[in-house]
Amino acid sequence: MLHWYVVHSKPQKEEWLFKQLTTLQFKAYCPRLNPRNKKPHSHKPKPYFPGYLFVNVDLELTGRSVLQWIPGSLGLVSFGGEPAWVSDELIRKIRRNVDEINIAGGKLLGSLRPGGKVIIDSGLFAGYKGIFCAWLRPSERAQILISILQNPAVRVDLRADQLTPAKQVRALL
Repeated sequence: MLHWYVVHSKPQKEEWLFKQLTTLQFKAYCPRLNPRNKKPHSHKPKPYFPGYLFVNVDLELTGRSVLQWIPGSLGLVSFGGEPAWVSDELIRKIRRNVDEINIAGGKLLGSLRPGGKVIIDSGLFAGYKGIFCAWLRPSERAQILISILQNPAVRVDLRADQLTPAKQVRALL
């Protein structure tokens, strides 16, 4: 039966392993983020999950050894000796999330520093103003301080695409 399995790659070999898998006619997915800045050295997309990618195979037909010994691979991610698989729905959500981040990349937040003011554009806290604290891993998430009710400061973790620096908001007015 076909499932999406998680393949652990050697350090910084995600792209190499992806090419190896597709050359062998496997359906593979390596989510990548486009660089935000336009520096000439940073034109290569970066993996969304460094060290991991997904392959859609029927292990009963293919066998594990092919994925274990392919150049660039450290094997399948397994729990209790059984390869871990991911649902099609989760893969669709990851694709959608990566696409949203890549589309929003032009607007965001490369110059934002701790203490910088932000406006929350979407989600549960849409419309709130906050203070940027730190980037979280993966770097498309940020920690923000916001005031809610009587609490003077509450830390909230949000996706970077939900934020706009307050300077950009003023510039648009």
